[in-house]
Amino acid sequence: MIPAIFGIAGEALGADERAFFKDAEPAGYILFKRNCASRDQLRALTDDLRALHGRDDLAIMIDQEGGRVARMLPPEWPAFPAMQAFDRLYDVAPSSAIMAARWNARAIAATLREAGITVDALPLLDVRQEGASDIMGDRTLGAEPMRVAALGRAVLEGLGQGGVIGIVKHIPGHGRALVDSHHDLPTVTADDAALEADLEPFIRLSSAPMAMTAHIVYTAWDAERPASLSPIVIENIIRRRIGFDGLLMSDDLDMKALNGDIPSLAAGVVAAGCDIALNCWARMEDMVGIANALPNISDASRARLDRAMAGAGASGDEPPLEELIAERDALLAVVA
Repeated sequence: MIPAIFGIAGEALGADERAFFKDAEPAGYILFKRNCASRDQLRALTDDLRALHGRDDLAIMIDQEGGRVARMLPPEWPAFPAMQAFDRLYDVAPSSAIMAARWNARAIAATLREAGITVDALPLLDVRQEGASDIMGDRTLGAEPMRVAALGRAVLEGLGQGGVIGIVKHIPGHGRALVDSHHDLPTVTADDAALEADLEPFIRLSSAPMAMTAHIVYTAWDAERPASLSPIVIENIIRRRIGFDGLLMSDDLDMKALNGDIPSLAAGVVAAGCDIALNCWARMEDMVGIANALPNISDASRARLDRAMAGAGASGDEPPLEELIAERDALLAVVA
């Protein structure tokens, strides 16, 4: 197995993808709107991926946050609110906000579980800051670290209750970035004391099964390299100070915050301490290059992957999707 998660080009595996994936044995896959046409089609795709590798616990992930970040769209699938809805409810009814966030996550999990998707890139634990890039904006759970942690925990628990593994992101915190890391490399110049607030939600949820790094330079810790490529940030801040020992993946290697060819970046994030390199765009040349550039997954990383995926599919007796959504909406109606 290679320590990479790959994208898929279309609604079904092409012959070249099938042969390559079978040989390369990536740690998992990530799906996008281009892969999600209908319920039957999507389930057939995820079943095909599992059959290809003979792994019921295969990591098949998606960004299904709600709001402007959603890959499974109406009318085929329900729309979900942006995370800011729960932050607003928290202003007037904290307990209700936590309950609503949990119901919402269970509803998201129900849609993903039906589709055969096992991992969701949610929740964001980025603490919103005034004047920062709007790339986080309404995707965040608030501007106060303890609130973000409380709501983030509810999201993780709701996903887990529905049999889906959550990913906390963007560790060690994207909330201060002044530019969008999809297009430019953000540099955060806050000192170590100020950054403690950004770390707090991640510290509170350090037992999360998976986390995704931020492509951001934090000058207080490593002025030369973004966190995804920094052994200093990964070892000293993420692993030791935050105490995170789950599966750590990079954010997408194709984002313009990073400079260099994709295979070299994949090797770089793994060498820096990420367990998994994330490559989203299904370009065969890049994926073959990554497979050639990466070593086999380490024993420690494989153990983290297996530990994280052990909770996938363990849904128990969940209520119907309509009931989950109704419970959420009744709580959100307070601030509708």
